[in-house]
Amino acid sequence: MKKTRKFAKTAKSLAMAAAVIMSACVFSACSGGAKNTVNSIDDLSGKHIGVQLDTVGDIFASDIEGAVVERYTKGADAIQALKQGAIDAVIIDNDPANVFISYNSDIKILDEAFADEEYAIAVQKGNTELLNDINGALAELTAEGVMDNIKANWIGDSATGKPYVFPDGTFPDGGMESTEKLVMATNAEFPPYELMVGEDVGGFDVDMMRAVCAKLNMELEIKNMEFDTIITAVESGTVDVGVAGMTITEERKEKVDFSDPYTTSKQVVVVRK
Repeated sequence: MKKTRKFAKTAKSLAMAAAVIMSACVFSACSGGAKNTVNSIDDLSGKHIGVQLDTVGDIFASDIEGAVVERYTKGADAIQALKQGAIDAVIIDNDPANVFISYNSDIKILDEAFADEEYAIAVQKGNTELLNDINGALAELTAEGVMDNIKANWIGDSATGKPYVFPDGTFPDGGMESTEKLVMATNAEFPPYELMVGEDVGGFDVDMMRAVCAKLNMELEIKNMEFDTIITAVESGTVDVGVAGMTITEERKEKVDFSDPYTTSKQVVVVRK
């Protein structure tokens, strides 16, 4: 697999661009002196809760008695509203929450969390061949240790903030020389799984799918769209797969099929300190 100019450029600029983008859209707002009134999940009753539209956090918040749910197209916008005192808490996935608090000294994650959830790749119902191919590739990448390496590259104390590089110094190029494409829908507002760097989408899910496509000898094409439109795009066949930190839920399983889970997460509550 060859190191392409595009990925070399992405690797060079990712960490710097991510910091600039995040600072511009989320991390410059101050809390304005608003006090925290949420110290446990039980305190969420009757509060204004921010979520990203159509996420599992949206589902949890909607079930909280008396809560007013404020829905945002970006998790980052919910965090900004929290910092400005417009809402009392944000329910969001754990890993993006950790990214946000790493740039903000005035917010924190509550120790108490909701149940664990599993992320998987959404595939159009009935496309058994593609689903089996993806599951086979995921199993091989897991057995080879590549999945653990990609995760460590993006999540945890050793995270680099740069695209994953194989030990031989090459990038997983997603079968760039193949004439067959795999079109992936995602939402680049979910670091560290997806984020925009200039004109490129990077993150854990992107590197994973490049590695999957390298196994399948397919070229990866990424379409960035609003999170709440991804399932519809997969269901209609507009794209081949949806990969965006997508949690397996019963409601989504009625519309699409899911691959084997490739990682787990949980919903957490972010509040002002």
